[in-house]
Amino acid sequence: MIKGKDIIVVGIQAWDIEIGSNCKNIAAEFAKNNRVLYVNPPMTRSVMRGQKDKATIQKRIRIKNGEENDLVEIDKNLWNLYPKSIVESINSVPIHSLFKMLNKRNAKIFANDIKNAISRMDFKNFILFNDSSMFLGLHLKEFLQPNVYAYYMRDYLVKVPYWQKHGERIEPQVVKKADIVLTNSEFFEDFCRAYNNHSYMVGQGCDVSHFSDEDDSIIIPKEFKEIPSPIIGYVGSLTSLRLDIKLLEFIAEERKSWSIVLVGPEDNDFKNSNLHNMSNVYFLGRKDASQLPNYVKGFDIATNPQLINNLTIGNYPRKIDEYLAMGKPIIATQTKAMQMFKENVYLGETKDDYVVLIEKALAENSDEHIANRIAFAKSHTWQNNVKAIYESIIKATKDSIEWD
Repeated sequence: MIKGKDIIVVGIQAWDIEIGSNCKNIAAEFAKNNRVLYVNPPMTRSVMRGQKDKATIQKRIRIKNGEENDLVEIDKNLWNLYPKSIVESINSVPIHSLFKMLNKRNAKIFANDIKNAISRMDFKNFILFNDSSMFLGLHLKEFLQPNVYAYYMRDYLVKVPYWQKHGERIEPQVVKKADIVLTNSEFFEDFCRAYNNHSYMVGQGCDVSHFSDEDDSIIIPKEFKEIPSPIIGYVGSLTSLRLDIKLLEFIAEERKSWSIVLVGPEDNDFKNSNLHNMSNVYFLGRKDASQLPNYVKGFDIATNPQLINNLTIGNYPRKIDEYLAMGKPIIATQTKAMQMFKENVYLGETKDDYVVLIEKALAENSDEHIANRIAFAKSHTWQNNVKAIYESIIKATKDSIEWD
């Protein structure tokens, strides 16, 4: 346990982001025993000009102009900093030497805003926790001089087009500079350990309370009354970048007595796929997040039919925790990141594996299996995740820092 310390959190997501955020959950957990400053990414000049009509950007412009406070108390021990300064958009710069120069300039501007807040808050001997901000993060250790610099890798961002151009070169440098690297999958731990021996997999937190159905209060939607069992389901964005359309078509073709139920918005590849011509495939469309537990409850088998590619190979599948929290039998694609689930999830490598494993899961489901899945999901709390982060930081710095 680390307590009574000052922690600065930087990353690629602002506190007022409209979707859920690992980084925000971790910061809130840090703040239970430490003072925490959560720093929003700085506003770029191009975003300020191009998105000036958005409410979040208008707020940042007012802060830049001194019309609102840049430092906001969110909760006990937790503050949010809106950097006042503007940085330049440089990702499209083609010349590496020029990008390096401009990136360091951006980092210095950003660091100066953070230093100003550090002074006002009287932060001392702080831990700097960087959630994947690889470009600005390259120079923050030298500019801010933290007691501990921790880099957190939870997505394969360098394979995403925006980050790939410069990220494949820069992220390994950030990993090398860090005092400790924390990851949420074994795949990323192996990747980082090639550059930094103090790289540790700390798992993932997940709030699955809204998927809890132990009191049998979640109601299955009426749509399921017209769908024959067994129901093999998936909830989430239906995108061909991550999901295997051919696998779903194969399952539907091989077992016409099974109903394949897909809940979520479709990309064009899904909209144009042969799945729409198959009588045992049901597209139920986009649903509000609050309704998803109801749809999962209607499944006999929950699936995560991922493709294996750069976007998915190291990805921690939070969806699996949600399925497990409802006690559902799960069939998922075998990846290194999925190994931690192997005792509670059926893992397949081929199309035939999926069919065989679905049949196996249908045949051997039991109250004991259901209870084990629910218990496993409950173990993936943010409290346990941050406990693992603390233990890893102490382990990596035990020779240089004496922790209370």
